[in-house]
Amino acid sequence: MMSVIVRTIARLATPPILVFGLYVIMHGHVTVGGGFQGGAVFASATALVLVAFGSERVRRYITVSGLTLVSCAGAVLFALLGFGGMCKTFFYNFLVGSPLFGHIPEYGPAHEDIWTGGVIAPMNIGVALNVIASLSAIMLTMAVVSRKTGDGE
Repeated sequence: MMSVIVRTIARLATPPILVFGLYVIMHGHVTVGGGFQGGAVFASATALVLVAFGSERVRRYITVSGLTLVSCAGAVLFALLGFGGMCKTFFYNFLVGSPLFGHIPEYGPAHEDIWTGGVIAPMNIGVALNVIASLSAIMLTMAVVSRKTGDGE
């Protein structure tokens, strides 16, 4: 466990990191970013909390089995959306123009709402869940193993 200053900064910095990661995930089809990039930003908050508070405290809230479940849920979401698109008419974007996501945007620069990407935004969420859980599980496992072997001191 680190000093009080490091723990305080981690408490203050973690929420903005998570919000920025969510922003990158949700705007991946409109701006630079997407599921992988936003998931990596989101998982960096796990690294910050691990360094500041230690693996023992983090393991009380985050388990590897829980991360595995989240990773699998992201992969299943991505696969279902992908197969849904293939079944509809071979990669036709079936969510654009639906009542769920609104009208089809005009051609040109996209100054529309967040749901103009159709199936891309939900697919970014699936990818992000997988990346967040996988990177967090890797970092948590490395922290636990280094603590057991004494390499983290």
